[in-house]
Amino acid sequence: MKRYASTLVMFALLVSSLTCLAQERAVKAASSEGKTYRDVAYVENGHERQRLDLYLPHAPNSSSTSTTRHPLIVWIHGGAWLVGSKNDVGFAKPFVERGYAVASVNYRLSQHAIFPAQIRDCRLAVAWLIEHADEYQIDPQRIGVWGPSAGGHLVALLGTAGDVDAFDKTSDDEAPQSIPRVRVQAVVDWFGPTDFTTMGGTHDNADSPEAKLIGGPVQTHQDAAARANPITYVSADDPPFLIVHGEQDRTVPIGQSEQLVAALKQAGVETTFIRVPNAGHGGPGFLDNTTPPVMDQVRAFFDNKLRVGK
Repeated sequence: MKRYASTLVMFALLVSSLTCLAQERAVKAASSEGKTYRDVAYVENGHERQRLDLYLPHAPNSSSTSTTRHPLIVWIHGGAWLVGSKNDVGFAKPFVERGYAVASVNYRLSQHAIFPAQIRDCRLAVAWLIEHADEYQIDPQRIGVWGPSAGGHLVALLGTAGDVDAFDKTSDDEAPQSIPRVRVQAVVDWFGPTDFTTMGGTHDNADSPEAKLIGGPVQTHQDAAARANPITYVSADDPPFLIVHGEQDRTVPIGQSEQLVAALKQAGVETTFIRVPNAGHGGPGFLDNTTPPVMDQVRAFFDNKLRVGK
């Protein structure tokens, strides 16, 4: 248990340091941003975690289409499904200055409810944003999702299982009912778990983050693990994926991304895989050890999939 506690602390520090770095690299001043809506409830009378922050630009970037609607990036935070906050949005927030709307989503953690509560919340958040697209001038046909680690796991699920019925009912959810089907147009997965059953090592322990998420040890709860695995739902109609993983990641082995990449490509899904040399689970080198740098490739990916020619 101590190992997991220290891992979570290290992860939080890495996210904080990378967030500061991302904010420092923003080209324009914060004054270029438009309105910010904080703590918006995406479930009426829901859990305190079922809230999002929405950042809107002043107007579409001149390089964007002539429409007044903004492409949307939905940021899903990491933290082993145990910690984390929508406030950790430093990577995505500079996209507001490029003409994107950015939504940062909180979701119920594993101490609040076990899986599939987390993906249900993410789908409900995206559905709320689509439902209110006119109000916030969002283009519901240009939605990308992005997240690191546990957030990478959840955005991968939004890509592969955003429109399946596997999560409609669960006895652990406060409101077991059908949830909206959502389709996104682009997925950026940073070092997210994709198949709990093959992670091995301490991930199989009874006190691992994965066990806490699904309600028991992975190897004795393989049906529950399979239900939580993005790789389970891969199909030919999944949106384009950009997957980024450090080659020296000791928290989520790079094999997790390799498995998802192989499955997506076998299904014919457009997939780009960036292996970051000499980088771990985020941290030093993750943003800079590729040519071009990781953030440049993320920007190019979203610009291509959500803006150009749309």
